[in-house]
Amino acid sequence: MWSRICRCRWGCMCMTILFFFIRVGFLLYGLLFCRPISDVSSDLTIEIGTASFALHKFPLVSRSGRIRKLLLEAKDSNSNSNSNSKVSRLNLSSIPGGSQAFELAAKFCYGVNIEIAMSNVGMLRCAAHFLEMTEEYSDKNLESRTEAYLKDAVLTSIPNSISVLHHCETLVPFTEEINLVSRIINAIANNACKEQLTSGLSKLEHNFPSGGDAAEMSPDWWGKLLTKLNLDFFQRVLSAVKSKGLKQDLITRILINYAQNSLQLGLVTRDPQLVTQLDSHKKQRVTVETISGLLPTQSRKSTVPMAFLSSLLKSAISTSASTSCRSDLERRIGLQLDQAILEDILIPANAHGNSHSHSPLYDTDSVLRIFSIFLNLDEDDDDHENDEMMYDFDSPGSPKQSSIIKVSKLLDNYLAEVALDSNMTPSKLIALAELLPDHARMVYDGLYRAVDIFLKVHPNMKDSERYRLCKTIDCQKLSQEACSHAAQNERLPVQMAVQVLYFEQIRLRNAMNGVGSHNQLLFGSMNGHRAGSGAGSGCISPRDNYASVRRENRELKLEVARMRMRLTDLEKDHVSMKQELVKSHPANRLFKSFTKKLSRLNALFRIRDTKPKPNSDSRFLFQKRRRHSVS
Repeated sequence: MWSRICRCRWGCMCMTILFFFIRVGFLLYGLLFCRPISDVSSDLTIEIGTASFALHKFPLVSRSGRIRKLLLEAKDSNSNSNSNSKVSRLNLSSIPGGSQAFELAAKFCYGVNIEIAMSNVGMLRCAAHFLEMTEEYSDKNLESRTEAYLKDAVLTSIPNSISVLHHCETLVPFTEEINLVSRIINAIANNACKEQLTSGLSKLEHNFPSGGDAAEMSPDWWGKLLTKLNLDFFQRVLSAVKSKGLKQDLITRILINYAQNSLQLGLVTRDPQLVTQLDSHKKQRVTVETISGLLPTQSRKSTVPMAFLSSLLKSAISTSASTSCRSDLERRIGLQLDQAILEDILIPANAHGNSHSHSPLYDTDSVLRIFSIFLNLDEDDDDHENDEMMYDFDSPGSPKQSSIIKVSKLLDNYLAEVALDSNMTPSKLIALAELLPDHARMVYDGLYRAVDIFLKVHPNMKDSERYRLCKTIDCQKLSQEACSHAAQNERLPVQMAVQVLYFEQIRLRNAMNGVGSHNQLLFGSMNGHRAGSGAGSGCISPRDNYASVRRENRELKLEVARMRMRLTDLEKDHVSMKQELVKSHPANRLFKSFTKKLSRLNALFRIRDTKPKPNSDSRFLFQKRRRHSVS
């Protein structure tokens, strides 16, 4: 009897266990395919957006505190309303990560082993916080699992941290509630500083490895990964690494990589819809302003390349960035203007701000401010002020003077380029031409070329503007070739042509007078050398001394012959130039009278050659005639 009873109980127990596993299998099947099953019906429906999940209460309630609270609230409301519905419905549309995140969390509640990866760890961490899947409800719950993965695999690696941070961009503000973004950014900053220190120590240890190793150990290798981040996260990461003491040259490289990637993408994407174009325009403006604010401290020794600053300023003008952003970039360029080339300061005008067709091609106002910043630099702004005090400011060897000479050549090239613009006004060109001090230009050939181009492109200029523009040229600092061209240039005012001829005559006279003085100086130096050598060397024989004297005499005769030939060439050039001017220039009477006065000056030169010591009356007469020729 008892044996039969035991056999029945054992059979019932086996059947119960078998049915239990069958029910669990059907539950898993219903979860995976998101639909209720026939023999084990679902008692809970989760709605997330357009997706619907038919599930069971027990496995979800055992791990999720939020679902447990929502079911209790739904049960109370149903009891108050006397509802007999056995299936509960919950709407969790606000869960971070949407239906994808909830599906993974539900599988975890049913005991399915889910794979946590870089692409979903942030989403699962936020979903675990939203569903309250903490240790309070179950051991080794989803929140602790994701936290362990973050600590072991994410926060210890810069690439993994950047990858997870990139996937967190769509999870804001949930990531801010659990402080996930700040933790990842701090980990990136700390690891970047450790990487910088390790790279420096490895270079010292290996005594600067070869090119291949140096390329693999590039200190900014991780900075290129930041280009995948959005602007807000990128700004926060760069601010963090700056506060941790990252080198400015590394920060500059990171900014250049990000700007080239983000601005280039913004320029390439063109949508025919106006709304999309405006959004892209605003996005570029915000990007330029943000990158400008992240640049290192302003300095004349800044590590920011001039080409990058110029590109930022051009983008700032084209996107109508804020005035403070443009002013900051203009000052940075002005501090390093001696390192610029012509392409850096050829800044196009804002096409959006100037709608009319007669607007200039280039933004000369911005360039005017940049050059003014460079010329008004205070010596205290320069780090090597003590080094500059060792030089005279006007000396060609002075560092500041050499920089000004470079800038003057740059400005003359810029004037020649913008002079080709038919919409350029004479007032702006005059303002730029008068910007430099007198000692900045050693030769005015570059400015003369720019003025000549402008007069050629603008033939209908007023005579007053033409005279004022030509007045910026110092005829005394023109080369011989420029003077020859200016004397025959019909586009120049008559006054300037007369002035050029007058200074050419003075130059010719100085060249003629310089022959005697040069010979006297040369003979005096030779005689002094011979006297000194004879006094100090009593062992030299009279024959050797006589040979050296004859050799020096031959050299002096050759030098005198060269000077005479040069003087003859100058006179021929002057006579031919004078004849061409008289023939070609419309003001023939003025030039005929002027040539008569020049002939009188030549007669005076001949008298001076015949009389080695002219009296005071002749000198006074010459001075009076020279003043009369100017008038």
